[in-house]
Amino acid sequence: MSIDIDPLSDAAGLTVTDHIENTQFEVYTDRSVEPVATPEDAHYFPVDASVTVETGTIEIPRVAVVETRSGDGALLTRGDSYAMPAGTYHVGIDPAPTKLYLAFASPFSVSTTERTTRIELDAPAEVTLGFRSLHQVPAGTIQTPTDPESLMDAVSLLGSALQTTSPERSFPTLRGHPPLIEPGDELRVPDRVEPLDSGVRIVVPPEYRYLYPVVSLAYYFAADVVPGDAPRIEGDGWMHSLEPEFERRTAEALRQAFHFDCLARTEGFYPVDLHERETTDIGLDWGRLYDLPLAERLGEYLAVPFERVEPEIPQWTLTTDVRPDPENVEMIPFIAGELSIVRSPETVTPATGSEGGGVGFFRGGRAEPAPLGPDEFVRGAADTEPTRGADASAERGAVPADADFVRPEPVDTVEHAWVGAGVPLDANKATLDAYHRRLEAGAVEQSRISVLVVCNDEQMREEGQVADLYGLRDMVQFDIEVRHDLTREEMRETLQSDVDFLHYIGHVDDRGMQCTDEYLDLTNEELDVGVSAFLLNACQSYRQGEALVHRGSRGGIVTLSDVANSPATQLGRIIARLMNSGFNLRTALHVAKRELITGHQYIVVGDGGTTICQSRSGMAVIFNLHKESKEAWCLSSEFYPNGNHGVGSLSWLNINVADSNYYIPSDVSFENVDSEDLSNLLDLELVPVFYDNELTWSDNLTLD
Repeated sequence: MSIDIDPLSDAAGLTVTDHIENTQFEVYTDRSVEPVATPEDAHYFPVDASVTVETGTIEIPRVAVVETRSGDGALLTRGDSYAMPAGTYHVGIDPAPTKLYLAFASPFSVSTTERTTRIELDAPAEVTLGFRSLHQVPAGTIQTPTDPESLMDAVSLLGSALQTTSPERSFPTLRGHPPLIEPGDELRVPDRVEPLDSGVRIVVPPEYRYLYPVVSLAYYFAADVVPGDAPRIEGDGWMHSLEPEFERRTAEALRQAFHFDCLARTEGFYPVDLHERETTDIGLDWGRLYDLPLAERLGEYLAVPFERVEPEIPQWTLTTDVRPDPENVEMIPFIAGELSIVRSPETVTPATGSEGGGVGFFRGGRAEPAPLGPDEFVRGAADTEPTRGADASAERGAVPADADFVRPEPVDTVEHAWVGAGVPLDANKATLDAYHRRLEAGAVEQSRISVLVVCNDEQMREEGQVADLYGLRDMVQFDIEVRHDLTREEMRETLQSDVDFLHYIGHVDDRGMQCTDEYLDLTNEELDVGVSAFLLNACQSYRQGEALVHRGSRGGIVTLSDVANSPATQLGRIIARLMNSGFNLRTALHVAKRELITGHQYIVVGDGGTTICQSRSGMAVIFNLHKESKEAWCLSSEFYPNGNHGVGSLSWLNINVADSNYYIPSDVSFENVDSEDLSNLLDLELVPVFYDNELTWSDNLTLD
């Protein structure tokens, strides 16, 4: 079983551990309880584990929305403060690290404080609690020839994973993981992969450069992809051209259709107040659209010019560049499952290590080298006197001269991934083996999140204090270990251990990772890496990080060039706090780049969506803060999809001026927020705050 439910040892309640998603949270009761296993069909929605306890209250240590349905599943009410009379109820609590459902027969009330959500029964009774992991696995693997026309048949089956064709599929929990794809002599489709007849067709020329950009559309629309001359989307009685500017038009169709689905779904099972629906004034009848079949609904969506709705659509999260090569076909299901905008560049601009004094400083086609201070040193080889001063980059090239670096075109999204040959600047080098590890669901021996900080150089001990920045939250338990001066054999053992996050501080060069006795070159080692995610905060650590991914890690952050010690230390501390706050690797580095130009010396390798824990609110959030007057503030909040709370999840800002839900991703802005409200908000959770465009943290911010 992927979910363990155990009594708390030091309080009344339960500890719930999801071993697949590596999350843990506590449910409190008004008395000590002994959970009794209960049939999973006791709940209206599907669950992975179910237990019954006798209690008068259920409380979770987070602010949540409670949804109440009748015994037959009809939605009765939804909110954070209300009371219900006698009856039989199915209750859902969101957000929680797993889907959390209650079933009981009793009058009850719902209340929230600044930190908790409480459901109180009129009298103690049996309450059945159901938990469902948000982990998703493919139904099977499709084998297919890899020529573009044959591949279209496999891409047409991506939408088989959708659990509904209604607008509710914009919720991440109702979009299953697409079936996997692998090369084969002929098309072979597993029995469990059954096509959905949505009535939508996507017509593109049988070429990789046209096929790859429509894979997310094929998945989300459950569309048949067929060969033709003029790229277009069509249904019975309508056609939407994808020309001119094919990739741009494809991205717009995905964004617009998804946005409209999020608006239309408020007419269905979840009739919530949604900010985006209030601000998108285009005169559509959302109730009628909700009831239409997918193809008819999509035709009416796309009949609205994109320019009319573009200002109201939040910034999309991810763009993936997929080189138009047959060896990239196995990446298709993972890219589509992320609802990524996809481009397929036929040509790419090369970048060399000799440009501008360091690959890491490219920004918008210009090089901006960061000079070293007179007492600064770079994190290069440590068996000689550290290179210091302005001549450091002259003595050690930023990257090997023969490195195949490429500079992808800029993107309008928060995150950027690259699939294909070459080392991309300012993009996540995504790899198939890392994405496959998303799907591995082995049981773990313990439920605590393990973080290991390794410092292999005395001059860098200051960053070793980064360990103090982990484990600050009471929602997730961390095991923190700091180790210094490891030998080669000790480093091998460390990398093979079952560690959730490795933060390495030290020296790396073309000989590998320096240890106290000799170098450990992971590119030449035969070892099974157990570390899940990592930050190799050392010079030119890309090759070693790439080897870590190939040998077992999901993903990590590495450097493309020499890095000066002081900014590397600063970036390491930022990444540490962001990972501790539930950010994934790509978004964490995105935030770090906003604060430090030297962040452009780093990229993500492997699965950029990797996290080590969840935030208290379940999603990654950044606050932007400016003071308007003595007692009034301008606040904007950026919500990013993360882990279990993917694109389309609902979010709510717990502040008095907020009166609507938002879908993720969102950028929520409020003016004239008073200091008391803002202070209460910042006390709820450890979050990054850009105060007058400088990064700080909610626990360090004083409102004066």
